[in-house]
Amino acid sequence: MKTFKQKSLYAALAGVSALGVTGAAQAVNVNPDGLGQVLIYPYYTTREDAAGNSYSSLLTVVNSTASAKAVKVRFLEGKNSQEVLDFNLFLSAHDVWTAAILPTSAGGAGVGTFDKSCTVPTVSSDAANPSAFKNTLLGEPYIGDKSLDRTREGYAEIIEMGTILNGTSTWTAVTHVNGVPPCTASALATATATLNTTNPTGGLFGDMTLLNVESVMDLSEDAIALDNFRNIAGYQDPSSIRPDLTEANPPVSVVVANNAVYQSFWNANTADPISALFMHDQVYNTFVLDSGTKSGTDWVLTFPTKRYYYFPDGSVNYLFQRNFAPDGTGACDDVSATLYDREERTVQAQVGFSPPEPNAPNTLCWEANVLTFNSSKVLASTNLRNIDTNFQNGWANLNFTFQPGADFNSFGPHVLLDNSATVTPIGGGPVTTALSYVGLPVIGFAVETYNNGTLNGGTIMSNYGGSYVHKGTRLITDAPLTN
Repeated sequence: MKTFKQKSLYAALAGVSALGVTGAAQAVNVNPDGLGQVLIYPYYTTREDAAGNSYSSLLTVVNSTASAKAVKVRFLEGKNSQEVLDFNLFLSAHDVWTAAILPTSAGGAGVGTFDKSCTVPTVSSDAANPSAFKNTLLGEPYIGDKSLDRTREGYAEIIEMGTILNGTSTWTAVTHVNGVPPCTASALATATATLNTTNPTGGLFGDMTLLNVESVMDLSEDAIALDNFRNIAGYQDPSSIRPDLTEANPPVSVVVANNAVYQSFWNANTADPISALFMHDQVYNTFVLDSGTKSGTDWVLTFPTKRYYYFPDGSVNYLFQRNFAPDGTGACDDVSATLYDREERTVQAQVGFSPPEPNAPNTLCWEANVLTFNSSKVLASTNLRNIDTNFQNGWANLNFTFQPGADFNSFGPHVLLDNSATVTPIGGGPVTTALSYVGLPVIGFAVETYNNGTLNGGTIMSNYGGSYVHKGTRLITDAPLTN
C-alpha cells in the first residue's frame, strides 16, 4: 500500500510538473506512515468520570531524525479551539519529549513534565502545580463560558518551525550531554534561535494516552502527521501564537482517494489546504454496549480547522453551516446517523441525538465533540451528544453531506471548492479541473470499555479499554453538485 501511494503521488507530481504548474514538488499531505512536520492530537481530557476519578492525558512527541528541531506546542480547548497555552520546544537529534496534561486545583488543566528537553518558557516539573492553561482568550460572548473548566478538554498541535543548524550555539544548547541539554538562555533567545534555524524537514511522530489511574483505564490515540507543511523556516517568539494551520507554504494539498490523486491549489493564508486533507462525507466506527461486560462507547469527532472559518463575531464564513448561537449552544452542523447491529439489522431513520437542538435533531456543535452511546460517558466530556439505541453492539455511519436544498456550485455548507486542481487517476494522466470536497474536515477515534466484575468474586477491579481510529469515505468530484 505504501508503494502504491508513493507511485501514485509521484505520477501526479510528475504530471503536474509537465504542465508547468509551480509548487508541485511541495504539497501538504497526511503521511500514512505517521511522520511529518505537523502533529495533531485529536483529544485530551482531564475530566472526572462517573466515579469522580480524573483523567490525565500523557503526550509524547518523537524526533526520528538526526537533526535538532524547534517546534511550537499548542493546546486548544474543545468548544471553539481557543488557545489555552503554547510554548516553544527544542528537540535534539533522536529526542523524545513527554508531558502530562493534568487537572489543577483552580478547576482547570495544566501541563507538566519531568523531561529534560529545553522549553521556552520553562514548563513546570511539579505535578501538583503544572503550568496552568489560561482562559485569557475565552471571552467570546457567543459561548458565554470563560471558566477554567472549559480548558479541561480539547486537543493539541505540534508544528515544526525549523531545523537547527549543526554546530550553532542553539544546537549546542539543546543537544543532550549525558542525558541533559544545557538549555543556555542566550542561545535560546528569539534572535539567536531565528538565525540558527533553517527549513523544516519533518520526521516527527507522537501519541497520547488518556489515563485514569483510580478507575484503572488506559486509552490511546496516535497523532495525525502532516508532511510537507511548508518549505521555509519560520521560527517564532514563544509569546507568538504563530505558526498555525493557515501557514502551509506553498498552499497546495495532495489527497490520495477513490483510485486517484487530487492536488489542489488554494489561497494563501487559509486553512483550506489542511481542511482538504480531512474532508469526509461519511465516518464509520463500531460501538459495544454489552450489558454483561458493562461496556460503553464514546466517539471523539474533532474539527481541527473549524476555528478558521468563523469571524470574530461568531458568524460563519464558509464550509461550516451555522453561526455560533447567542444562547451558548455552539455552532451546529447537521449530521445524519445510521446504526447497524452485528446481524445486519439497522435503524435507517434519523437517529435522535440528545440533547436535541431546535429544528436540528442531529448536530455536532463544537470543535472537539464527543458522541456517546446510551449515555456511556466513557470520557466524561461536557462537549457531549448522546445516541440511544437498543442494539448492544454494532457499527454506525455518520453522514456529513449537507442535504436540504444545498447548492455545491458555490461556497456553502459542507463543501470546500477549489477552482484550480489537478486529478490524476491511477494509471492515467493528469486533468486540470475544479473540485468540490464534500463533507466536513473531521478526525478522531472511538473508545470502548469493558468491566469484568467476576474476578476473585468481584473483589478485583478489572477494567479494559481500547481505541479505534475512525474510518470513512471521501466525496471529491469535478461534477456540478446540486440538491
